[in-house]
Amino acid sequence: MPYITLNKNNFFNNLDIIKKQTKDINKIALVLKDNAYGHGLIEISTLAKEYGIKKVVVRTYQEAIQVQDYFEYILILSDFPKKYNDKFRYTINDLNNINKFDKNTKIELKIDTLMHRNGISISDLKKSFQSIKEAGLVLEAVFTHHRSADELSSEWFTQNDIFKTIKDESQKLANEFGFNKLRFHSANSASLFRYQDFDEDMVRVGIAAYGCLELSNALNIESKLKPVLSLYAKKISSRKLQEGKCIGYGATYTTSKTITVSNYDFGYGDGFLRSCSNNYTTPNNEKLLGRISMDNSSFLSNKDELLIFDDASKIAISAGTISYEVLTSLKSNIQREYV
Repeated sequence: MPYITLNKNNFFNNLDIIKKQTKDINKIALVLKDNAYGHGLIEISTLAKEYGIKKVVVRTYQEAIQVQDYFEYILILSDFPKKYNDKFRYTINDLNNINKFDKNTKIELKIDTLMHRNGISISDLKKSFQSIKEAGLVLEAVFTHHRSADELSSEWFTQNDIFKTIKDESQKLANEFGFNKLRFHSANSASLFRYQDFDEDMVRVGIAAYGCLELSNALNIESKLKPVLSLYAKKISSRKLQEGKCIGYGATYTTSKTITVSNYDFGYGDGFLRSCSNNYTTPNNEKLLGRISMDNSSFLSNKDELLIFDDASKIAISAGTISYEVLTSLKSNIQREYV
């Protein structure tokens, strides 16, 4: 089986950089959704707790249950309560969902400020506060999400201006409807590094913590973040092929000379994106030959073990995608170990 290593020093290096930007470790909410971006939910939770992280963000109730013993605050982005837990906060993504939560559930209200994906319409802000009050929910925070923070455009500034207005109005509504002082957060990884003086209550940081933050060169932001995850595969078999022999399904690669080709135990069934076929070279210059199969792939190598990648953002170029997809495609049953 292939296996994954998680570099503890690199992870802590990234958290050091993030902490320096936030000026307060307690403002960091580490995003753990989708198996901690493929790194392993429990593995990363263990390291994060050791570092001192107390807040995390997950996608589902089930993810929250798995990490409840590691953290003090868990924001669930898109699920409904199965059982009350004082650590859990639930996201209100739609006005019609407010009545689906039990009384006294801790919730955070998401506002749509240009993303046009999830969140309450700005025009429904007061109606939302009123409905939350009537439902007996505990409103703790208001937040939004940036759609273009990683690109050089005016949209990051526009959304910040919109959210500033929402903050002011929300606090007035909180006073009107008898809620406690609210927290506010909007920054993701890319947004955090655009601030000269970060002043929000929290940052939801995902890809930066894992060392694969990709920003437009035009933003001129130097990054010393380091990738945390490396993936290795083990040799299944080797063969010597003469010139003119074809390799793999569809015979899409033909040898131009006599070569030694080996097959390794990592394929699209494990999360190796098939779009890399015939278009990828490992960090140690072993060329991928032919199409990726479900459970294995062929390389120009005779090594017993290959480093397939140690930087998801680089293999993402070959796949024609982004590091997020590369990482979250990695199956949860792949062994993960700390180095």
